[in-house]
Amino acid sequence: MPYIYGKRIRLRAAEKEDIPTFLHWFNDPEVTENLMMTTPMARVEEERWYDCMMQKPATEHVMVIEISDGQQKPSYRAIGTCGFISIDWRNRSSEVGISIGEKSLWDQGYGTETMSLLIEHGFNTLNLHRIWLQVHSTNPRGIRAYEKAGFIHEGKFRQAEFKKGAYCDVHVMSILADERRQSEIKGKPIEKGLGQNGNTPHAA
Repeated sequence: MPYIYGKRIRLRAAEKEDIPTFLHWFNDPEVTENLMMTTPMARVEEERWYDCMMQKPATEHVMVIEISDGQQKPSYRAIGTCGFISIDWRNRSSEVGISIGEKSLWDQGYGTETMSLLIEHGFNTLNLHRIWLQVHSTNPRGIRAYEKAGFIHEGKFRQAEFKKGAYCDVHVMSILADERRQSEIKGKPIEKGLGQNGNTPHAA
């Protein structure tokens, strides 16, 4: 898969060499607080996950979010993962997930830029009609950010997730291709401030 470039980031295919970095991120409870991960992951589990992922179509492979050092011949540093989950080609619909694993880079707009690239790639390259996501009710910053990115509330799964001894609702949000096009025609900017994490396609 070719690289997907934004102003400050690029998206690339995940490689087996990324597994130690993934283990570092996704064994951190702060990183996984708003993700649907509940237990620590061992390297063998992560390797098994990677091998299973490689059996899926390339369009559903996890992508690594990288930032540039800004040089003329830049080098890149991995900061998170993103991707489309279980694309429904007949209905041209897919869930999307994103996670910024490098906590020092939270709240700097990298999640916003990543989501914008995913939406553009989904609608303009994969020819999707609907892109949707799930976000916990305990993540209000993420909910507000997805709203700013153009996602509309569709409903919620009541008390669907059990975290830290309590149940929380899981909100379902989506954006349609026509809504994205109308937003571009009006010149509405995608605002900064995407929450730390939404549900990620990466899981053991």
